[in-house]
Amino acid sequence: MNRSSQPLLFLVEDSPTLALLYQDYLRNEGYEVCHFALGQPVLAALPERLPQVVLLDLELPDMDGMEILKFISEQGLPCSVVVITAHGSVDVAVEAMRLGAFDFLTKPFDGKRLCTTVHNGVRHQQLSSLVDSYRDNYDRNQFGGFLGSSLPMQGVYRIIESAAASKATVFITGESGTGKEVCAETLHQLSPRRERPLVVLNCAAIPRDLIESEIFGHVKGAFTGAQSDREGAAARADGGTLFLDEICEMELELQSKLLRFIQSGTFSRVGSSKQEKVDVRFVCATNRDPFAEVKAGRFREDLYYRLHVIPIQLPPLRERGEDVLQIARRFLAEFAKEEGKRFDGFSPQAERLLLEYTWPGNIRQLQNVVRNIVVLQSGPRVEVGMLPPPLDQLRPKYVMPEPGEQPGLPSLANQAIRPMWLVEKETIEQAIDQCDGNIPQAAALLELSPSTIYRKRLAWAASSQE
Repeated sequence: MNRSSQPLLFLVEDSPTLALLYQDYLRNEGYEVCHFALGQPVLAALPERLPQVVLLDLELPDMDGMEILKFISEQGLPCSVVVITAHGSVDVAVEAMRLGAFDFLTKPFDGKRLCTTVHNGVRHQQLSSLVDSYRDNYDRNQFGGFLGSSLPMQGVYRIIESAAASKATVFITGESGTGKEVCAETLHQLSPRRERPLVVLNCAAIPRDLIESEIFGHVKGAFTGAQSDREGAAARADGGTLFLDEICEMELELQSKLLRFIQSGTFSRVGSSKQEKVDVRFVCATNRDPFAEVKAGRFREDLYYRLHVIPIQLPPLRERGEDVLQIARRFLAEFAKEEGKRFDGFSPQAERLLLEYTWPGNIRQLQNVVRNIVVLQSGPRVEVGMLPPPLDQLRPKYVMPEPGEQPGLPSLANQAIRPMWLVEKETIEQAIDQCDGNIPQAAALLELSPSTIYRKRLAWAASSQE
């Protein structure tokens, strides 16, 4: 790879005179130029030192320059290829562009034309790299244990990715069924602690008189039934991650002991005065509003601020647009395989209902609905009549178009033709109204991103004020 601050160019030209001329032009513009008179050395050099632009003469002594272009295209190498030939023709140009050439120069050409073309090629490659980086980092349809490509989830992915390498405490909030434990598992798997344990403790599922022992352990005889020493979650998570789920269910007295443990990294088992020290990364979660719990006096304020270092708010499923369909299809494939059924998808009408339902139980409810369908029904695809309660009480808000008819496009017969922006505005606003103001859901049905709708509405509002 090129590590120079100057853009690297490969000049593939068998004429020494022309090669020197081109190099003078390009070096004066601040480019690093590597010259090749034959094609084979280019093929050997490309994987080792990737240029931003390849200036490629098609007439080479040892091979056809098109073979180099094909190699770059087939390997998916991120560089712009500018084809140079003295035998310019429409057929050659079309073939070169079909194989992925960025531009085409026919000899003779002057230095200004050459430098402008190269500059455009470098800029094109820089923009392509930015787009690829954006797609890799901000347009993922799955991440760790999560599935979904909606904008709210892209934000969650970025926070997890940034926080994973740190020891900082993460506080996950969200409705029941939104994937808080999946979030904790993803944080742990992306962290340097992945080889050590992730210990999960559900504070709401453990009797109040046992939770201290579950966290810190106990010694023999510490209380009735303590017949031997027992290691707690804190010791088991040494070097790894301790996930305290539903932490707002913890009693105030135990909250003070947890605070001391977080501050010092030391604790004592129940019934023992001996201090033990561990290295633990804390992740906690709740389906309540933790600050409301603090104001109500049910959660210690000092513990809240100690834990609330990196907050992650998981969006409810109803705000995730077409993620609903992506997750439902994954569940359908998994459960159909388990049950030996032939399901391979949902009908368009069934998908509409899945999108329109508000999913109060979030992903867990969607999982149960799909499993119910697979266990109790059979068929190549899921039809509306197969949906269990309460979805069986819904009716689609959108009428599916007939074959060959475009959805959402009114007939122009006997209608005055209106500006396209006005038709677009009315269509989007109508979709938002029919989705009860839920813009992500409307965007999913219109096959747009929510950000596009927000941007357009801002533009319309600004236009109306002029």
